[in-house]
Amino acid sequence: MIKFPKPDVSQFLKTFAIGDFAVNRDESQLVFSTNLSGQYNIWAMNFPSTFPVQMTFNNQSCQGLLYDKQGRFIISGFDTDGDENTQFYALPLEGGTLKQLVNNEKVRNFFPALSKDGKKLYYSSGKGNPSYLNVYALDLESGEEEKVSEGKEAMTFLYCFSPDESSQLYYKMYANTYSLMFVRKGGEDIYITPETDEHHTVSDALFVTEDLVYLLTNYDEDFTYLASFDLKAKQFTKIKAMDKESFAMLKYDKKNHQLYLSSEKGVEDYLYKFDLSKNEMVRMQSPCSIIEKMIIADSGNLYLLGRSAIKPHNIYKFSADKWESLTQYSVPGVADEDLVAPEVVTYTSFDGLEIESLFFKAKQENDNGEIIFWPHGGPQAAERKFFRASFQFLLNHGYSIFAPNFRGSTGYGHKFTKMVEGDWGYGPRLDNVAALDWLIEQGYTEKGNILLMGGSYGGYMALLLHGRHADYFKAVVDIFGPSDLFTFIESVPEDWKPIMDLWVGNPEKDKEKLIEFSPITYLDGMTKPMLVIQGANDPRVVKEESDQIVKALKEKGRVVEYMLLEDEGHGFSKKENEIAVYQKILSFLSEYTSNKVNV
Repeated sequence: MIKFPKPDVSQFLKTFAIGDFAVNRDESQLVFSTNLSGQYNIWAMNFPSTFPVQMTFNNQSCQGLLYDKQGRFIISGFDTDGDENTQFYALPLEGGTLKQLVNNEKVRNFFPALSKDGKKLYYSSGKGNPSYLNVYALDLESGEEEKVSEGKEAMTFLYCFSPDESSQLYYKMYANTYSLMFVRKGGEDIYITPETDEHHTVSDALFVTEDLVYLLTNYDEDFTYLASFDLKAKQFTKIKAMDKESFAMLKYDKKNHQLYLSSEKGVEDYLYKFDLSKNEMVRMQSPCSIIEKMIIADSGNLYLLGRSAIKPHNIYKFSADKWESLTQYSVPGVADEDLVAPEVVTYTSFDGLEIESLFFKAKQENDNGEIIFWPHGGPQAAERKFFRASFQFLLNHGYSIFAPNFRGSTGYGHKFTKMVEGDWGYGPRLDNVAALDWLIEQGYTEKGNILLMGGSYGGYMALLLHGRHADYFKAVVDIFGPSDLFTFIESVPEDWKPIMDLWVGNPEKDKEKLIEFSPITYLDGMTKPMLVIQGANDPRVVKEESDQIVKALKEKGRVVEYMLLEDEGHGFSKKENEIAVYQKILSFLSEYTSNKVNV
């Protein structure tokens, strides 16, 4: 019998992903942004064939996809090597040469939307208003552009139109946990939740008729529920809430007069159908654990993008009461039984707060006895039952991974999510320390024998835990994490700056707290070997955040390796870079484990 070698790094990290997708009106074509070629491009399936055809060759990730309602062209947004300065283009239905429509150099543009007749492209932009954004309408025939709305007080986006386009729904974001929506109708701005001083969110909304809006909000509640707003009567009505679940996404099936909703509960999502005629909510079977986008076709067919813990991104179609997987992404050359699904565990933190966590345990035949502690990014996000090729790669090489959803994480109610605001470095840090103690008390590891790794806010937390609690760890990996909250606040994108006082803190009023919470304050405590990874084009956590921590530690004679990716931003958009990064991480970690591996 032939004995095959263990899957190498490329088999796990060459797992492909899908960033966005769109379906044309008659459902004859579906386009999606994917890294099938190793870099992101737009690909298409021309039904009934599901064989993918490459449409673009610019090797950039796509931040928005939509079809002209008349079926004549596609709109797409691309940035450059992760800089997040998205510009908009038109693409022929058969693919090929892109025609640039919006070219606001070094400006962030968002949320493209086409008028019903396809003659105007609306988009939100930092042009002329980098903090709060303006909305522009570009005439696609004449090339003339007009400003249709000016943002004030908070980032303001055009969200959607009413059926006859006489009214528009706008989204106003004061913070991740404070966002409102209003309808602009006949020169009047009508907010669709009652006026209150209490922070709440409206996370999704849509028109069912010219005068009736359905929305998802946590107004006066902890978890997000379904509500409606009657524009004529100016009447807000709470319709349906679920127990400790927050509805996250809302779509309208006009043909069958029903809503599709996804909900978020801890580490996974659920899917529901709400019959508007009968006022009945039914939970549906979902093909995946995490739902990332839904589209309802005119026929009533539902298209869904999602992933699960051991299943990468795929696009599914729900028709005639059954699911069909339109894409077949999996881990190349690796059977599902060789992948690891997480256990869901809870522990009690320092103040009695219950923390839910995911524990990925390496299979017995691979287990090298090592644990990687992974604080997630965000921080107002969560580690959930979604596929990470990097996790499965490390698990296959014997490393178990523990990922706690500390205070500030989403999926546990509005109050829980707000607990990180103005408290980046105390409560969440001690939640992570409690997790470390739990792992030790349960006999999974010993103090001083844990590997620490995180990205973005998780990189910040890795630096902070290293500086303040180095005795728990033997090596640390920081992936584009903020090192100094003062310089971080100063360098974030302009449209982030209005929320920084609430989210992180004010450099003058909260000076002492920001010093206390900044990892760079604790250089003396950072005594363990470190690997720092950074994208040169990162607009969220700029290169200088990593430069300064690396420089300061090297001046102290510490062991620090630095990997700078010149053509990446806040993440990995190119497969060759992702593979190189995790080859480096594996090599680095193996230096500090008893089971060294070759890469």
